[in-house]
Order: sequence, then structure tokens, then C-alpha cells
Amino acid sequence: MDKVPSGQNKIKTFLGCILAASFFWLMNVLNKDNYSIKLNYPLAIEYDNSSFVPMQPLPKRISVNVSGDGWSLLQKSWLNFNALPVVYKVLNPNKASFINSTTLTDQITELFPDLHVNYVVSDTFELNFERKISKIIPIRVDSAAINIRDGYVISSIINVSPSLISVDGPVSLIASYPDTIRVSVPTPKIQNNYDESLPIPLPVSPLVEVSHRDVYISFEVAQYLNDISQ
Repeated sequence: MDKVPSGQNKIKTFLGCILAASFFWLMNVLNKDNYSIKLNYPLAIEYDNSSFVPMQPLPKRISVNVSGDGWSLLQKSWLNFNALPVVYKVLNPNKASFINSTTLTDQITELFPDLHVNYVVSDTFELNFERKISKIIPIRVDSAAINIRDGYVISSIINVSPSLISVDGPVSLIASYPDTIRVSVPTPKIQNNYDESLPIPLPVSPLVEVSHRDVYISFEVAQYLNDISQ
């Protein structure tokens, strides 16, 4: 007499049928053409960074609508986060105000020969570059404002290191930097030799490179005696 399958075995058989049917359905779907998908793909903007500065963050990813068979789309959507970026070259940053989506589409088409690139979503393609310049600024100590205790004097030259700094950045920002930087010594009633590193009073901007942010100031202080011979 045949053994009647238990309820647990029936459930396993049912689940096995469902998985097999799902597998064959998925294989059939992936082999079909004319599916569309939007890929989020890495983007690298190349430009002459020794002569120009981007005034706003450059886009690092692009959205691309592509179509093709299911297998190719699955592969691209799975691997695109680790893929090499699309490289877009800005040949004339001084005149470039946006990324040419047509040129970008052509480049992406070369990367996806097995897919059809329908269009690039161009919602963050604005560009704004300024020419980079350098400026050398001397540093001076506001010696008249140094607070020395009564009965004491500065008895040496005032050493400043560095005495010059350089700032590099976009023209519009560098133009606002002073021609001379004056550093104030904040210590009151100085009576001993002075030897301190002080911050250079300059605005902080991610677009400007400053060679030094601190300046070393030192000088000697001596006590003077009244003439008691009289």
C-alpha cells in the first residue's frame, strides 16, 4: 500500500513548484528585449585645475535612461556602482556654463555597446569656473599696539616667520584679500621675551588655498632702569 505524503512534505513540494515556476518565469523575462531602466552612473569632470577653479560642486553621478534585453540591464544595474566613471572633459572652462548632454550621451553609448542609450537626465549639469590666480601677501606685526608692561621695552627686532604667504584661488575671491596682513599680539603687559605662534587673520574658503595659517612671532623684552645718578 502506497505511503500517503505528510502535510510537511506537501508544503515542501508546493514551495518547490513555486520556486521552479518563478525561476523559469524570470529566465523568460530576462531574455526579452525592449526593457527600459534608469541607471545612476559615476561621472568624472576633467579640466585644467592648475588654471581654473569650479565655483560650485561638480556633479559626480548622472542618471541615464537605457533600454535593452533583461540580462544586459540586470548586469548594468547591478555593477554600475563599481564601474569606472564616465569622463567628461571641459576644454574651455572659462566659457563652459553647462555639460553638453549630447556629447555625454555619445560617450555613454560607447560604454554600453549592448544597450540603447535613450537620453541623459540633465538636471544638475550647470558649470561655473573662474580663472585661478596667485597672490603674495606680506605679513606685518602691529608693533604700535603691542602691550608692554611699564618699565619694559622691546629690545630686539620683531621676528616674523613666514614674512610672506601665498593665496591661490578664483579671481573674484583673491581680489578681496588684503595687500598686507597686519597681525596683532594679544598678550597684555608683556615683560618677558615673547615667542608665540598666532593665527593669520584671513577668511577661510574651500575655494582658496593658503600656504600658511599661522605665523611665528618673537622678540626680546628688557627692563630699563631710571638714571639714579642725578
